[in-house]
Amino acid sequence: MNATNTSRAFYVSYIAIVLFSLLFVKIAKACTGIRLIASDGTVVYARTLEFNVDLDSDVLVVPRGYSRTGTTPDGDNGLKWVSRYASVGANGVGLPFLFDGVNEKGLAAGLFYFPTTAGYRKYDATEASRTIAPWQVGSWILENFATVEEVKQNIANVAVAEVVFKQWGIAPPVHYVVHDASGKSIVIEYVAGKLHVYDNVIGVMTNSPTFDWHMTNLRNYLNLSVVNAPSVEVGGVRLTALGQGTGMLGIPGDFTPPSRFVRAVAYSTSVQPSRTGAEEVLEAFHILNNFDIPEGAAREKQTDAHGNIISDRTIWTSASDLKARRYYFRTYENSQIRSVDLMSMPLDAKAITSISMKGAEVIRSLNP
Repeated sequence: MNATNTSRAFYVSYIAIVLFSLLFVKIAKACTGIRLIASDGTVVYARTLEFNVDLDSDVLVVPRGYSRTGTTPDGDNGLKWVSRYASVGANGVGLPFLFDGVNEKGLAAGLFYFPTTAGYRKYDATEASRTIAPWQVGSWILENFATVEEVKQNIANVAVAEVVFKQWGIAPPVHYVVHDASGKSIVIEYVAGKLHVYDNVIGVMTNSPTFDWHMTNLRNYLNLSVVNAPSVEVGGVRLTALGQGTGMLGIPGDFTPPSRFVRAVAYSTSVQPSRTGAEEVLEAFHILNNFDIPEGAAREKQTDAHGNIISDRTIWTSASDLKARRYYFRTYENSQIRSVDLMSMPLDAKAITSISMKGAEVIRSLNP
């Protein structure tokens, strides 16, 4: 694994800026997150991240004592903080902030796309000193807090403003999921300028609309069951099932956020707990196989400025072991699961450590 300790890796490169400006990409809409708890109490948070171009994500290890400055809409310096806890996770587009990750206390956080619904508060220049951009919230959480309860108590102290990400020309509409090592979870959303924090008892996350809408929508699927439907008699004829899975007949199978939410709840709450966290991580990847989007299966009708099809695909899938503080991932190009053990990294380093997620699939021949 090739790691470098250099701060220059965390500024958006000129090449990335040009690439995204030319492509004028549409942002992904299809991330899915779940939470599992092993028999030994280990909490595992896992998710997919979809996009229509390579985000050039790397795994970052952010040390304790790392100085940050938030971004405001007018370009002035925003909230300043110094990381209290070290964290590990994945970034995107060369940014020095985690889109997804876990810290040394077993707190995990993830950004999920929230189109047509996100509405950040109106920016007040007098509040610049407590303002951050939407893509900085995950790192702020991971670097400052140890539990979900601490996040709930402090999230209102920061102002998340509509800061335009220059490479895309928009303020990324996102919402956030947070899990801790005790199994508690919350969803954080900004809608019509107001902060909403929901207790996430089931541990599932997708995209729009709001989290409370998704929870209400579950009531449309009360008929679903992990137990096969019994045979019935119709007109004197006994009808039996053609095979396994009749209890889940009617479960929505498309890629829309509401359908993925229902499936994620059904699968993550029905699997039998694994004995250990390591085994539960593998179970999480098995579940998320059901949400993997192959390129071309979910696309826009129109093409981009260069005639290219705009099609989401699962760029990477990750899992965080909140007890071991270990971050696992696989990518579209390489389905091998790789991991970074946060507690084996230099937690008091002077700079962020970057570990490449790149690499092609290695197919092993078993011929004698």
